[in-house]
Amino acid sequence: MKLARDTWLIFQRQIMLLLRNPVWIFVGVFQPVMYLLLFAPLLKPALAPLGATTDAETYRIFVPGLLVLLAIFGGLFQGFGLIAELRAGVIERSRVTPVSRFALLLGRSLRDVVSLLAQAVIITLLALAFGLRVHLGNLLLAYLLLALIALMTSAVSYAVALITKSEDALAPLMNTVAQPVLLLSGILLPLAFAPTWLQRIADWNPFSWAVDGARALFAGDIGDNSVWQGLVVVGVIAVLAVVWAAREFARSVR
Repeated sequence: MKLARDTWLIFQRQIMLLLRNPVWIFVGVFQPVMYLLLFAPLLKPALAPLGATTDAETYRIFVPGLLVLLAIFGGLFQGFGLIAELRAGVIERSRVTPVSRFALLLGRSLRDVVSLLAQAVIITLLALAFGLRVHLGNLLLAYLLLALIALMTSAVSYAVALITKSEDALAPLMNTVAQPVLLLSGILLPLAFAPTWLQRIADWNPFSWAVDGARALFAGDIGDNSVWQGLVVVGVIAVLAVVWAAREFARSVR
């Protein structure tokens, strides 16, 4: 009960800080919207070999990858705000409070999940206007997958931020991680177009499993193995990432 109460207190504070400056939600949406408006219309001819002959089928392939992209990048760069709190002494002052060290991490990560889901809803509503059609139940399950990705990536970002304690170190490190993750997950184009050797490498990328699962859900195939495989793989890694980040918080506020 104490953990739940402490997590709720931290979450409330973080949400209030976010709501005082909601422009960050729309800043996070801007790049995906540009992809949706300026890149997606080019995909129908490219995706025709996969059977995407209509706008709805094209967006069922493209939008899930775009949402996973949003979850990955939205989470990986949350550590910059934590470094600012370290510099301002916010984390240092946490030492004198009885708040659970695990809650310090979980409350922040849950704020990031809520922010990501708000952005995902905006992107989905825009895509519906462009012809996307998806069953509500499948969409909610896809959002659960996105929430696990955001939880995982934000926890990793916080852990690395606590270790490096420097934006100059965190920025190139996160960019170095993000680029191969993007290229090996089939976010913008399905990996069905890739050579076999590249597909085998992508099999080791958990985000490629997540993209496949999200695309199956948007296509209405909730029973596809990739859905449950993606949820399990991402869920297990998210738990490990949260445990790691919580330990880093405990070390930082001892």
